[in-house]
Amino acid sequence: MRSRQKPHTVQDIDMSPLIDMVFILLIFFMVSTTFVKDMKLDIDRPQASSQTAASTKAIRVHIDKTGDVYLNGEPVRVWVLQSQLKDLLRASTQKSVLVVTDTGVPAGKLVEVVDQCKLAGAKDVGVATQAEVGGV
Repeated sequence: MRSRQKPHTVQDIDMSPLIDMVFILLIFFMVSTTFVKDMKLDIDRPQASSQTAASTKAIRVHIDKTGDVYLNGEPVRVWVLQSQLKDLLRASTQKSVLVVTDTGVPAGKLVEVVDQCKLAGAKDVGVATQAEVGGV
C-alpha cells in the first residue's frame, strides 16, 4: 500500500501589509505626540569689551543669585518694586534704572524685574552683570 502524502506546499506570509500598517502607526504617533521642552533659559551673559560707566544718577536695583531683589540696599518684593520705583522716579530728574544682577540669576527673574521697572515709568533700563567700579 502506498501511503498518500500530500504534496509539500510552501506557504508564505505576505509581510507588505504588516509593514504598511507599522509605518502608518509610526506616522500617526509621531504626528499626535507633543514634545515638551523645559522652558527655563540659562543665559551666560558675556562681559562687554566696550564698557561704559553707568550714570551715577540711575536708580539701582540689585538681584542676587538666590533671586532676592534689593532697591537702594533694602530687600523688596517684586510686586512692591513697581510702586516704590514710581515714588523714586517722580523725585528723580533722570528716569533711568540700572538692574545689577549676578551671573546665576535665571532669565525669567531678570525679565520680571525689568518689566516692573518699565511699568513704573523708567525711560531707560540697563542691565549689568558685575558691579561697576565705585558702585555698590
